[in-house]
Order: sequence, then structure tokens, then C-alpha cells
Amino acid sequence: MAHDTQAEAAKPATDDPVLATFRKSIDNIDAAIIHMLAERFRITQAVGEYKARVTLPPADPAREQRQIARLRGLSEEADLDPEFSEKFLRFIIDEVIRHHEKARED
Repeated sequence: MAHDTQAEAAKPATDDPVLATFRKSIDNIDAAIIHMLAERFRITQAVGEYKARVTLPPADPAREQRQIARLRGLSEEADLDPEFSEKFLRFIIDEVIRHHEKARED
């Protein structure tokens, strides 16, 4: 019986149909995240161009804080670490602001 356990341990993970199903789901979710981020950045690009045109500042700290608080709450409801969610959102916001500053310079 020990030999069977060793054979299972030596089996490549790619041959495991359960793992393959999980990974396919993860791959689909990753693709959806990328498409959602692309759409979000298309919209924020338009916001940046608008802000540049009407001379609004690239950043809106009050809105950012409201968004972070709102998404932390959603994270808690979804049983997702709010600290992770905040770091992820902050990363996105910082990138959006960078784009808005660039739009203002153009």
C-alpha cells in the first residue's frame, strides 16, 4: 500500500482531473478579472480626459476614501480579507491617478 501512496505523490498535478477542474475555473475567473479591469480603465481614461478638459484635479481623496470604505464593507460581506481588498483598490486608484495626471499634461 505504501507503494501506491508513493506513486500518487509522484503523479504530476496536471494529471489530476479535480485539480484541472479547479484550475480551469481559476483561469476563467482570471480572464474575467482582466476584462473587467480593462473596462474599468477605459472608463477612468475617459474620466481623466474629462477632468483635464474642465481643469479638475486628477485625484479626489474624499471619493477614494468613500470607495475604500464601501469596498472594505463588500469584502467583509464576501468573506474576503478587507486589508487585501484595500491594497488592491489602492493599487488601482494610484494607477488611475497616474493616468489622470498624464492626461492633464497632454
